[in-house]
Amino acid sequence: MSSLLIREMPAQERPRERLLAVGAENLRHAELIAILLRTGMKGVSAVDVAEQLLKRFGSLASLAKASVDDLRQVKGVGRDKAIALKAAFTLAQRMATELRPELPALDTPDAIADLMREECRLMAVETLHAVLLNTRRRLLRLEVISQGTLDAVLVHAREVFKAAITANAAALVLVHNHPSGDPTPSEADIKVTRDLIRAGQLLKIDVLDHVILGRRSEQRSKDWVSLRELGYFHS
Repeated sequence: MSSLLIREMPAQERPRERLLAVGAENLRHAELIAILLRTGMKGVSAVDVAEQLLKRFGSLASLAKASVDDLRQVKGVGRDKAIALKAAFTLAQRMATELRPELPALDTPDAIADLMREECRLMAVETLHAVLLNTRRRLLRLEVISQGTLDAVLVHAREVFKAAITANAAALVLVHNHPSGDPTPSEADIKVTRDLIRAGQLLKIDVLDHVILGRRSEQRSKDWVSLRELGYFHS
C-alpha cells in the first residue's frame, strides 16, 4: 500500500489532478476508482482502498457485478461509497449497450442464447430476463424481471410489460436460467409463459419465445430449450 494519503501526495500525482493533466484514459484503474470513492480512511488513501477492491474482486468485470453489500465488505468502503461505485458501473454498462453496433436480428432461439449465455452463466438463482426488441427484432435493451424460482404468483405481467412499454418495444423474448444445468421447462415455467403471452396479446406486444438456458451434457447437445420449439406457442 502507498504510505501517503492523497492530500499528502504532490499535486501532480493526485488522481483528480492527473485526470485533468493527462486525461482519464491514462489513469490506472485504481486511480479512477479512487476518484469515485473520494476519500479513504484513517491512514489509508482512496487509492489504497481502490487497490484492495481490485485485489478482492480480481477484475473490473467482477467488481462491476458486485452487490452493494459485497462492496461494503472491503474496509474503507461504506454504504455511500458502495452506492456510488454501483451507480457508476451501472451507467457504464448502460452506455456500452447504447454504443454497441446494431446487432443482427434476434429472431432465433440460438441467437437469443448466444446473447444471454454469458449474462446468465454465473447466476446462482433463476433470473428471468426480458429481451426487448424493436420492430426489426433488434435489441433495445435487457431487463431483469425477477429472481428466484419462476412462479406465476411472483412474476407479474405488469413488471414485464412496464419495461417493454417504457422501451417502446414491439416484441420481447423471455429468458431465464436453470442453475441445475437442465433446461427442461417446469410446469411453472410453462404457466408463466402462457400467462405472459395472453397479456402481450392484449397490449399488442408480441411475446416471441421463452428460452431457458442450462448447460450442455453428454445427453444434451444444446445448452438451451425454446418453449416455442416445444410447441407451447400458437402460430
